[in-house]
Amino acid sequence: MTSPNIANLVKIDGLKTEPDVQKELDSPVRAAHSRLADIHNVPDELWRSQHNTEQSAIVINGLGTATPPRRYAQTECWEALKMTAAYDQLDTRAQVLLRKLLTGNNGIQYRYLALDTLVEVNDFNPDALQRRYERNAPPLAIHAARQALADAHVRAQDIDSVIVSTCTGYLCPGLSTYLVEGLGLRSDVVTLDLVGNGCGAALPNLRMAHALLASRGCERVLSVCVEVCSAAFYLDNDPGVLVSACLFGDGAAAAVVSLKPSNNGTRQVEWRDFASETDPSCRDLLRFEHCAGMLRNILTPPVPTLAAEFAEKVLDRVLDQHALSRDDIATWIWHAGGRDVLAALRERLGLDDKATRWSAQVLRDHGNMSSPSVLFALQKALAGGAAPGWWWMSSFGAGFGCYGALLRVS
Repeated sequence: MTSPNIANLVKIDGLKTEPDVQKELDSPVRAAHSRLADIHNVPDELWRSQHNTEQSAIVINGLGTATPPRRYAQTECWEALKMTAAYDQLDTRAQVLLRKLLTGNNGIQYRYLALDTLVEVNDFNPDALQRRYERNAPPLAIHAARQALADAHVRAQDIDSVIVSTCTGYLCPGLSTYLVEGLGLRSDVVTLDLVGNGCGAALPNLRMAHALLASRGCERVLSVCVEVCSAAFYLDNDPGVLVSACLFGDGAAAAVVSLKPSNNGTRQVEWRDFASETDPSCRDLLRFEHCAGMLRNILTPPVPTLAAEFAEKVLDRVLDQHALSRDDIATWIWHAGGRDVLAALRERLGLDDKATRWSAQVLRDHGNMSSPSVLFALQKALAGGAAPGWWWMSSFGAGFGCYGALLRVS
């Protein structure tokens, strides 16, 4: 027997046909879609033509970062991992690679991990990893947000929207609700939870904040990135999986942004322009997959070269639009993706070690924290007295996607 077509159903006891319902829904649904299109799909060129650059520039009023309390040296991680059952199941080649990664010079000395003791790394099961995310992601996000609010001299009640990015775990309702509760945000605050941008998420998050502010629907937006990468640890004989286990750390970063500069005495950071480049055909070169109920990170050898190629495209596009050259960039802020990634960026763009030093410091002290990393580097450069003028900030990750922002820093 064939199923009836809902469009052909007749009214029964006051029930409405599908066309009747559709007519009632069309207007608000189309209006909502139109509003979303305004935020998501405005091309950069059209945006610039409709908004004066000075008028649409947003200001990063405050930054905050947070890490778990415990910091572990890479050598400590090696001593713990080699005692796990998961390590015993690796083949000899994988065991040798794991030791090299954790005891050799790969640009990382320490990582902050959401582990009370390294014995917990033996908990390679879905329930333990999910509990680790649930237990640590909300307090990390809240702590970073509080730091950003304090840095901006802004009260929690003055925030109109909170945008949260994460890729290392999933909560429903989302992390934004934990921030509403933990910070005491207003009940009418606009909450947005973004997923799927991986390590590059900080800049799309801020681009969304830009759209909300430029629409005049919000005056202040709280932008938050939080990752508990230790909740996505996985071990098998794949070299990329092993590199991931030795590369990633835990952390959160937050920014308070508005259209107006603050009078908090800190350096003024204006977001002047943004561009992105996405190529879904490269999706399988860097991604998460689900395996045995756990997140398994796919990290392939072409990634450093790919990141550098995409970064160059995005950089040159924005510089051309502003009649600037690479020599005009006073300070470079990169996602600390790894030692090989930073090396590929320097080679491709003709930069020296100084151009990646802030990111290299983040990598050395924290590892790759995924989406918060680039904001850690921005904070470090601001505090470290990096030269004022034009700054370039860029992140990249799953997609494959690359994002860049032109900043003007006092």
